[in-house]
Amino acid sequence: MTDSLNPPLSYEASATTTHRHVATTLPPEVSSCLKNSRFLHLATCDGLTPHISLMSYTFLPSTPFDPYPTIIMTTNSSSRKTTHLQTNPRVSLLVHDWVSHRPPTRASNTGNTRDGSPPPAATRSSLASLLLNLNTSALSSISTTITGEARFLEPDSEEETWCKDRHLENNTFEEEMSTFGQVPPPGQRRPSLSIDEDVRVVTVRVREGRLADWKGGVRDWLVVQEGEEVSGEAGANGVVL
Repeated sequence: MTDSLNPPLSYEASATTTHRHVATTLPPEVSSCLKNSRFLHLATCDGLTPHISLMSYTFLPSTPFDPYPTIIMTTNSSSRKTTHLQTNPRVSLLVHDWVSHRPPTRASNTGNTRDGSPPPAATRSSLASLLLNLNTSALSSISTTITGEARFLEPDSEEETWCKDRHLENNTFEEEMSTFGQVPPPGQRRPSLSIDEDVRVVTVRVREGRLADWKGGVRDWLVVQEGEEVSGEAGANGVVL
């Protein structure tokens, strides 16, 4: 019998379509995850070697240029991911809404025992413990993968200008600088993100993906427009029109 307090790391077969959810809107968990997370992981591939990048992003339920949910990112024109995307626009995105805090493990005889991150010394004070507990308790327990095609926006086009402005607005944090002891002048905001002239704006239409919880459960999802028919063929995440 499986211990309910210690579930297996992965218990559900998911090589094919699993608990598919088809709707005209994103599952609430996916929408919440995309709105609340600060970064996402972008996976690109040049055909042989995968590449992962940690990206700031902007999520919008729709734009004046696309009725589907959209993710906006920027990339340097000479970066590896840009080179990959120019030859292979297929991407995979991972967004999760839990912190990267790994508690101490019980594997004390393997030589790989971790003290946790942050280490115990960093959480001895009551304030540090309180903040850690609040941060952990406020988290959800899901992640979502998204598959699709990245699209470079035409430089100086109306769409690029609009998306660039939204991306800057979404990545400007008024209180973040003071968190690290650098207090901006009163009434002045310091953008946490700047966009150079040689940076390309990239969008990914959010149409299909997979939800995963911390217990290993999975559920595929697909966003469709009114009147669209869905076939039973399997795509990259098990779902496709």
